Amino acid sequence: MIVTLLAGIFTGYPVAFLLGGLGIVFSFIGGVPLPFLGTVSSRIFGGVVENWLMIAIPLFVFMGLMLERSGVARRLLLTLQRLFGRTHGGLAVSVAMLGIVMAASTGIIGASVVMLGLLALPVMLKQGYRAEMACGVIAASGTLGILIPPSIMLVLMGSILQVSVGALFKAALLPGLLLGGLYIAYLLITARLKPDWAPLVDQNSAEADTTPLPLALLRDLLGPVALIVAVLGSIMAGIATPTEAAAIGAGGSLLLALVMRSLDWATLREAVRETSRTSAMILFVVIGATCFSVIFKRLGGAYMIEDLITGTGLGPYGLMLLIMGLIFVLGFFLEWIEISFVVLPLVAPVIESLDFGYGLSGQGLLVWFAILVAINLQTSFLTPPFGYALFYLKGITEGQIGIGTIYRSIIPFVLLQLAGLILCMVFPALVLWLPGLL
Repeated sequence: MIVTLLAGIFTGYPVAFLLGGLGIVFSFIGGVPLPFLGTVSSRIFGGVVENWLMIAIPLFVFMGLMLERSGVARRLLLTLQRLFGRTHGGLAVSVAMLGIVMAASTGIIGASVVMLGLLALPVMLKQGYRAEMACGVIAASGTLGILIPPSIMLVLMGSILQVSVGALFKAALLPGLLLGGLYIAYLLITARLKPDWAPLVDQNSAEADTTPLPLALLRDLLGPVALIVAVLGSIMAGIATPTEAAAIGAGGSLLLALVMRSLDWATLREAVRETSRTSAMILFVVIGATCFSVIFKRLGGAYMIEDLITGTGLGPYGLMLLIMGLIFVLGFFLEWIEISFVVLPLVAPVIESLDFGYGLSGQGLLVWFAILVAINLQTSFLTPPFGYALFYLKGITEGQIGIGTIYRSIIPFVLLQLAGLILCMVFPALVLWLPGLL
């Protein structure tokens, strides 16, 4: 089943139908009793379609799309450009900081990369930035939305692993900010060592804004920060569930677009259409993956995976490194949704049985493991040949930058993500301190 799935991925056939179809085909090949397929339907309707957590997905998607169209990102980038304009690499740092703020507000990779690319790439190239630095920081900063909450990935992981989504949101906050900090440190050091890669910004080229800088920062940060506090604050304070907080975010993004005078019927219609397309894609993959995983386990696949992993003779950290290496390699070829729904249910029981010496319970171990996987899967958006952030970026360059340049641009940022992953693996407190505190 695994070999056929990987082969099918390269045919370009829709993954959702590939997963579901292989589940049904192998149920007949493996001699699974026909009545057992009825339990697959029960799992799909009872575990997926009726799952209250799934409502958060279209709400978070809608929130991100409306915020992208509100114009707040453009104004914030111009203000950050004024703030860091006297520093080599200041514009790149502004892009990274905007990526962090928008990641905590949108959580949609495609929207974030395209938005950052359209806003910042022409300006950076015009100011003389090296294409490798400009493309790298845009692609890497745009992918932070998959880790920094509210994240659609964490909502799905909570459902798969049966752990609190609120706990995952709290646990992901510090690692997400850590990655953003690593990006900024790298940009400043590179700009210091190679000033020609990141020249000083010509302040006269920026759009004129006579507002004093502190007031401009307050004005342009107020909307996104209020939305972040409303969504994440309500979850962390225990006032709202993630689904309810997603509704707060969707309503808040509508209100913000209204205040920015960017809300009209065309914008609303397009946002609803894109929300429907994205939600339908995710839901169909979840349904197909449910069918695949149920049949895979029925045929003994879960025991096979467990025996393969535990039979290596490696210790707890050796097994964790093995699993992380496997997920990293799969990220070159598969999307995070397929990896989450196919791999996580198989390896989670192995992780729960391990003792890392920190006195963690099963739930604590799964929260830590989920965040490590989320950091790992963030690299799947940047690694060729199927790194979606690279294709989003290539699409908006209109042939001005070659795909080879874009591939080279992401190498240091993938290494930084792996460094962040190792730090969170060696120091679990980076992940578990905030959930324990709150």
